[in-house]
Amino acid sequence: MGSMVTASLRRWTGDAPLVAVSLALSLFGVAMVYSAGILNVPSPIVEGAWLRQLVWLAVALVAFAVASRIESRWFEWAAFPAYTIAVVLLGVTLVLGTGAGTAEGVGRWLQFGGIRFQPAEVAKLATILALARLLSTREEAPTSLKALLAPACLVGLPLGLVVLQPDLGTALAFVGILFAALFWAGVPGTLLFLLASPGLALILSFDTRIWSAYFIGLAVLLYVLRYRLYLFESVGVALANIAAGTIAFPLWNSLAAYQKNRLLVFLDPGLDPRGAGWNLIQSKVAIGSGGLTGKGFTQGTQKRLDFLPEQHTDFIFSVIGEELGFIGTTLAILAFAVLLHRLVRLAEKAADPFAGLVLFGIFGAWLMHIFINVGMTIGIVPITGIPLPFVSYGGTFLVMCWVSVALAVRMASED
Repeated sequence: MGSMVTASLRRWTGDAPLVAVSLALSLFGVAMVYSAGILNVPSPIVEGAWLRQLVWLAVALVAFAVASRIESRWFEWAAFPAYTIAVVLLGVTLVLGTGAGTAEGVGRWLQFGGIRFQPAEVAKLATILALARLLSTREEAPTSLKALLAPACLVGLPLGLVVLQPDLGTALAFVGILFAALFWAGVPGTLLFLLASPGLALILSFDTRIWSAYFIGLAVLLYVLRYRLYLFESVGVALANIAAGTIAFPLWNSLAAYQKNRLLVFLDPGLDPRGAGWNLIQSKVAIGSGGLTGKGFTQGTQKRLDFLPEQHTDFIFSVIGEELGFIGTTLAILAFAVLLHRLVRLAEKAADPFAGLVLFGIFGAWLMHIFINVGMTIGIVPITGIPLPFVSYGGTFLVMCWVSVALAVRMASED
């Protein structure tokens, strides 16, 4: 009897554990969005958000039911057309996008009639499919930086368009997709490091001595790898790192004031405790005050007094910490760990390279979302504005999360 039930669940869900954890996190998210709307001074926008999230969850489950019935070969066939459409939509967003509810009024949504959606969320999944299609057609794993140029450009185009919105948080998810897919495709770790090195140089350039020491180490590595890299590749990496260090200060000066403040208060929130540092300070206070078991569902004082910023979206983890405490946040993180572990297991079992790459691309995107969202609420990464998968309020994001689950279970059912 038990085996019949298991077989039935597998037939209808593709992978029961993955679907069960996703559904549990989604319902938990609806509950926390509801709690986020319980304020001492009611706010109509936040107060009714849980009902809208519940409606979006119903839409997401319908999307899951439909997408999970489509054969994987159709996703493979549609990968590049979907990618092209997604890039076009991102370009249109820069011109016609609406920005209600975003920082500094930037445009990140497109609206058709009464429906508003975020093209960047669609672009993430389309990029995963296109990248998987590109890498799966190669008989051998890329073993040179030259071979990584096409995958990097494929991801770099939508990433650049998202940065122009500007939406740094979502842009970082594309970085996670690229490196996760390349890792699963068998790219050596040294090549992945060299590919990421200009970004690391940009971060380290805030201190000339640290950057100089880093560059000397990089030069030594390039010398050691001299027989494994083409000369133009070594020169290109060195020049890219020098360029990154050179443009750091002009790039800093080009940032908007609110973007500079987000980075400065990450290092020291006390620089502007009532301004740019407010979000981080209040988030830390909320999570720290939750203690072991929390203040109780809907009872968080920082939340009820509306001290927490964007408490139903980007800072929903702060609400979890304040109301459910260390135990609640630990259980939430464990649920995400199970979710990610399941994706890895499915990727390991996938016989088709395309399926494995899609699964690990989804893993990379979700891992980046979870790490940055949780990290920014406790102050270990700068605040960038990125939702927590299945939990944060947001219709497009929730639907695309469930379409990703559909892709995962479809790939798993055809292994």
